[in-house]
Amino acid sequence: MSQFEVLGIIGLIILVTHFQEGITGFGCTALALPFVLLLVGLDTAVKSLCIMAWLLAVWIVIIARKDVVWKEYWHIVIPMAVGLVIGILLRDRVSDYWLKWVLALFMAFVGIRGVFLKPVEASTKTGMSRASRFLYGGFLPAGGIMQGMFASGGPLLVIYATKALPQKGVFRCTLCMVWATINAILISQWAVRGMLGNPQIWRIVAVGIPFSLIGMVAGNWAHHRVDEFNFRRIVYAVLIVSGLMLAYPLVKSLPI
Repeated sequence: MSQFEVLGIIGLIILVTHFQEGITGFGCTALALPFVLLLVGLDTAVKSLCIMAWLLAVWIVIIARKDVVWKEYWHIVIPMAVGLVIGILLRDRVSDYWLKWVLALFMAFVGIRGVFLKPVEASTKTGMSRASRFLYGGFLPAGGIMQGMFASGGPLLVIYATKALPQKGVFRCTLCMVWATINAILISQWAVRGMLGNPQIWRIVAVGIPFSLIGMVAGNWAHHRVDEFNFRRIVYAVLIVSGLMLAYPLVKSLPI
C-alpha cells in the first residue's frame, strides 16, 4: 500500500470518528486507534490521533463554552491527571504486545457494557450523590492511565460522565474541556522529551485537518438533532468490533 493510500484511509477514519465525537464529545481516538495502528504502528498512531483529538476538543469548547460544568470538570480532571502520569510511566516500561492486549480487552469490556446497559435518560439536573461519586470515581484515574498509555481514556470517563452529566450538551462540552486539558499535558510532555520528531506524525495531522473539519462541522450539526444516547450504543458496538480486530492478530501470534 502506497503512502498516499495510507494517508487517504487515515483521513477517512478521522472524518468518521470526528463526526461521532462532534455529536457525543468522546471516543474519536479510541475508535480510530485500532485501525490506524495497523497502518502506521502504535506509537505514531497514538501521537497523531491525540493531536487531532486535542484540536477537535478545543474547537468544541470554543463554540459551546457556556455548556462547561466547571464543578464536574475539576472533579474529573484532577484524578485523571494523576492517572495520566501513571500511564505515561507505564507506557515506557511495558512492551507494545501487552499494551495491545490491554487495549483490546479494555475496549471490548467498555463496549459490551455500553451496549447492554440502558443509557441514562436526559435530565434537567447535574451532579451526583456522594456514594455515586465514590463508586464511579474510580474510573477517572483508570481513564487517565489509559490516556497516558494509548491516548484513549474516553470510554472509562464516559462511565462516570453519563452519571454526572446526563444532559447531552453539558456532557459533550465538559468532556471536551477535559480532553483539551489532558491532551495538552500529554502533547507537551512528548514535545519536551523530543518524541514528536517523526515526520509521519505531522503528515497524518496535516492530511487529517480537512477531514476533521468536515467531520466536526457535520457532527456539531447532528449533535443538535440526534439523540446521542442511542447513537452512543452504536459507538459502543464499534468499540467491540475494534477490540476484536485488534485482538485477532494477537491471538494468531500466540504459541499454541
